[in-house]
Amino acid sequence: MAILFIAHGQARSTSPLFQWSLATRLTIILNEPLKGSVAGRETLHPAAAHCEEPVPIKLTRYSDYSLRVLMYLGVRGEGLATISEIAEAYGISRNHVMKVVFDLGRIGYIETVRGKRGGIRLRRAPEEINVGELVRRTETSLELVECFGSDNTCCLAPVCVLRGALDEALRAFLEVLDRYTLADLIAPRHQLADQLRTVTFG
Repeated sequence: MAILFIAHGQARSTSPLFQWSLATRLTIILNEPLKGSVAGRETLHPAAAHCEEPVPIKLTRYSDYSLRVLMYLGVRGEGLATISEIAEAYGISRNHVMKVVFDLGRIGYIETVRGKRGGIRLRRAPEEINVGELVRRTETSLELVECFGSDNTCCLAPVCVLRGALDEALRAFLEVLDRYTLADLIAPRHQLADQLRTVTFG
């Protein structure tokens, strides 16, 4: 079974050549021979012809913002950043960034320097921040379907093959993220800084 991760319309393979890009929409397609066809891809039932795109597995905005905050601080280096400048650089709510920064500080990813010229910076080296570990911490639930949880009521659960397939796909997704650190994400540092505009190197 081949698994593709689609981020913003671009397929990314699970091979070692996979280049992970930050995205909040990640779709897992189980590439098995099925019946019917929709826009060049096979489907289970002709009724699926009304579906224009596969249903995405979506990382929460909280995980997205957490990754972006860490990338910003990683690009910034030793220099201190502020919540306001991060929010401005990404064009997102200052309150959302404040919540993310508080939680990342609580679990040991960033540290706060007090005072008039204070700010925030990474507490760990970028090489020590694993992407898979972070996503597991920031996602409130990785239960793709009901039967992944303790409140499952599906009568098919005892003999269901689908559950195993989805579990395999989820594990493959996380295993790919486990191969990447923050250092990998900020490797094109100067290009990232150009995109963020407000970043200055520390």
